[in-house]
Amino acid sequence: MAILPILSYFTPKNGALNSGGEMFESLIVLLVLIILYGFYEYRLRKPDQIVLFEKNNNISARKGRFYPRHFSLAIPGNVQSRLIEIEAEAKGHILINVRIAVTAAASNDHLSQLIRAGGWTAKCITNALDASKVILEAMVKEYCEKFEIEELSSEKLTESLKNKIVDEAHKLGLVFVSLTSQSIEPKDKEITIALQQQEEARLKEQTEKSQQKTRIAIAKSKAEADEQILKTEHELELKKLDLRKVREDNEAKIADQRVKEELERKKLQLEFEQKEMELLKNSPELLMLSPQLARLAEASQQLPNAKTIVSLSANDVQKGSQIVETIQTLLQNVLAGKTQGNQK
Repeated sequence: MAILPILSYFTPKNGALNSGGEMFESLIVLLVLIILYGFYEYRLRKPDQIVLFEKNNNISARKGRFYPRHFSLAIPGNVQSRLIEIEAEAKGHILINVRIAVTAAASNDHLSQLIRAGGWTAKCITNALDASKVILEAMVKEYCEKFEIEELSSEKLTESLKNKIVDEAHKLGLVFVSLTSQSIEPKDKEITIALQQQEEARLKEQTEKSQQKTRIAIAKSKAEADEQILKTEHELELKKLDLRKVREDNEAKIADQRVKEELERKKLQLEFEQKEMELLKNSPELLMLSPQLARLAEASQQLPNAKTIVSLSANDVQKGSQIVETIQTLLQNVLAGKTQGNQK
């Protein structure tokens, strides 16, 4: 706009043209003026700035690094904090003071709402925060009226405000980075002291209950451990009894096997002796093949008048009862036959 009069100065008048040198100088002057105008009009956007401009009745943000200052609005893009104190009433018309810490920034998706709430000014975010104070005050009062003063807590109030403030923040063109209820205190100091004493008593009771639960848990754990130890010892004794029973069963089986083997051996020995006796009965001449009789015969041949003593071992004595009887019978038969022959 301001450059138009300057440009008209360099346009030809009355159809006359300036000389070539004057035209070159005029272009240089014009270029210098344009550069000066650029330095005067355009500004470099800072990293923490949001540059707004209006286009088709909508507010948008410029993306470039440079912007014309007379056709734009630079607002801070960083977050801004505010401590808001609100006076409200708890149930029973008890006055309380509530402190809320708010941290907010401009919402890039709701810039038009930000300008409507805060105006076309660099302090639009501050103005929008002031407007949010009224909304937060209404929310806090509505919440506190529902509860007794003992039931109010900063954590529950913070959670309630966060759930409700999102839609209201969009209407103001803001985005709340954090919203925290720092304290809820009665205005009356006596009520404050009474609440402190009540809270102290509650904490003591809670501590005592916690300690009692801890002691009960320790005792229960000890009882369970003792029970587990006894159970383990009982199971160990049962296993020992089972092993002892298995060992006794094995020993009994081994003893039975030994008895069976001994009986089988004696049975075989008895059968052998019976067969031997049958053989001797059927063939008496085989008696001379017995080692005892052989020694007796040899001794009688060498010493006719000598007496031969035949020693028998324990096994021979046990085996020889039937043999001796058989020999005696045979000898008696032989002597009887010889006596009858002499008598004839």
